[in-house]
Amino acid sequence: MKKSKLLFLISIIFVYFVSSSSDFPRFRKEKPIHPRMHRYNIRPLNNGQPFRQGEGRYAPDRVIVKFKPSLSIQSIETTINAYRTKKIKRIPTLDIYLLGVPQDSSVEEMVYAMSLNPDVAHVSPDYKTYIAAVPQPSDNFFSWQYYLYNRGQEIGFPGPQGTDRADIRALEAWEETKGDEQVIIAVIDTGIDFDHPDLEGKIVPGGYDFANDDNDAADDNGHGTFVSGLAAAKSNNGEGIAGVSWNSKILPIKAVESDGTGYVSWLTEAVIYAADNDADVISMSLGFSLGPKEEAQELEEALQYAYSKGIVIVASAGNEGSGVLYPAAYDDYCIAVAATDYYDERPSWSNFGPEVDVAAPGVKLVSLVPTWYPGLEWGDFTLPPYAFADGTSASAALVSGFISLIKSAKPWLEPEQIMDIIRFSADDINAVDLPGKDDYIGYGRINMELALVPIKITGSK
Repeated sequence: MKKSKLLFLISIIFVYFVSSSSDFPRFRKEKPIHPRMHRYNIRPLNNGQPFRQGEGRYAPDRVIVKFKPSLSIQSIETTINAYRTKKIKRIPTLDIYLLGVPQDSSVEEMVYAMSLNPDVAHVSPDYKTYIAAVPQPSDNFFSWQYYLYNRGQEIGFPGPQGTDRADIRALEAWEETKGDEQVIIAVIDTGIDFDHPDLEGKIVPGGYDFANDDNDAADDNGHGTFVSGLAAAKSNNGEGIAGVSWNSKILPIKAVESDGTGYVSWLTEAVIYAADNDADVISMSLGFSLGPKEEAQELEEALQYAYSKGIVIVASAGNEGSGVLYPAAYDDYCIAVAATDYYDERPSWSNFGPEVDVAAPGVKLVSLVPTWYPGLEWGDFTLPPYAFADGTSASAALVSGFISLIKSAKPWLEPEQIMDIIRFSADDINAVDLPGKDDYIGYGRINMELALVPIKITGSK
């Protein structure tokens, strides 16, 4: 058994987890106030640091099993009983079983024993996941959204000044499209704040909480609301921020608990749910790592299932300054997104590897936090909460909004075509040192203008 246990030394990455507390009061805006940048103070998430690796490797009381198709239901039940275990859940789309571990056994022992069974297609622990020129819109924090339009302005207060046009060219892209309300972004995360004013009218009916197995996908952490705002906050409404996609809708799917952790089984079900509920884009700002001999085949099959239905899948690369996390590392089905900053440089904590497709801003981004979260304060007034944060989670959210714009403008494109458009239209901002595709920012920092705006042909002089 010692050899089998060595196979499960898995390090888990903690991607962009957001601390929160239900003790915070719910804040309401007293009256409209014109923001003056030098008088506001936005509280940063996680003290302004990107979220990284946490403790734990997998659930201690269950494993994920897929039996071979030739095995009958009766034979499967017999096999389950033979291992003195019980069925916790079956994921019917992929015919995957979540089985409990007997009290006198361990996850490692059960995985080893079942892997020797010729009727078992694959078995694995339930790995733990972590949250890894149009006129400018009227949103009152737009001037801080350097990632959409960077003119070298001061980013927050106190804050650095960015580099002119170290951004994703949102203003130019919005000339072509601001998104279609029929395009749905499934945000698989900690849920969403249904009461946030900058999400009014942006959330489609439905959603599910796989962490608690109910229909309430409310955000009890903050991370899911933050990334949802970056992708598709209500825009040009005189309040808060502008989302990358003005019109696209959000399908909230909770697969992460309030402490920022989840499990592969929840994520697998969440991906299938998104695929079966009309999602056009799946956004996953979370991840986990796998060792050389480890796999999460059930999740890969779920991603393949979603991809086969024409869904474009986005995942964050991670914030450890090491190898790309899963699910982003499933290169055949996911766009893996690394981070850049307001100088168009890569932060050292952004994960890297051959799986990285593109990069997007991920340093000092302002977005939404839930209305119970302590947010923006000014004198005696408190506005609906917003915050700054860092991480490839934010980068992936920007790319998800970007994809929804491409889907809106050209709905006939297949996922691989959209992925290629994003890759080949990116700006190779580190070409001096690493020309062409590299392991750090892939093909480059995304450029929405090149991807969306038709080439203008002018006559020669």
